[in-house]
Amino acid sequence: MTQPAAQSEPRGEPPLVIVLMGVSGCGKSTVGKELSRALGWPFRDADSFHPPANIAKMSRGTPLTDEDRWPWLDAIARWIDDRLARGGPGIVSCSALKRAYRERIIGARPHVALVYLEGDIGLITERLAKRTGHFMPPALVASQFEALEPPQPEERPVVVSIAQTPASIAATIVTKLGFGDAKGT
Repeated sequence: MTQPAAQSEPRGEPPLVIVLMGVSGCGKSTVGKELSRALGWPFRDADSFHPPANIAKMSRGTPLTDEDRWPWLDAIARWIDDRLARGGPGIVSCSALKRAYRERIIGARPHVALVYLEGDIGLITERLAKRTGHFMPPALVASQFEALEPPQPEERPVVVSIAQTPASIAATIVTKLGFGDAKGT
């Protein structure tokens, strides 16, 4: 059974690793950078774990298959394991759209919090249309929402609406995960 990853209310012991999840365009990278500044923790964008073949496929507008994703998710899991083994904190973004993906990267790992950046398809489509220089085309938004399995209560996610500023989102996450006042927030 999967160990709970996070909870919606402040907790006694903050996590060592934060996984930011949500569909493409929800702000995982931007919020990850804000959290990194606020907490003084390293941030790693999940896109940096993708092999070139995955990026090429998405750039052509072709959604990834589960077979494409397993090595990518395993690389993220290894990064999380390394952070935990060193006792060093970290923040990583990952769409983690399906529960099976979240189980692969979080699973029974202690001290890992799942934060779901939640937004509706209209807002996400608008944001992706304005984004430049990214390999994920707006045409794939629908496939992201079709694949999305929102985290369930037993996964103990921190759910945060993206209909606010990145700084506000980061401050909400810091509070809900029990960090108190973080530097810069």
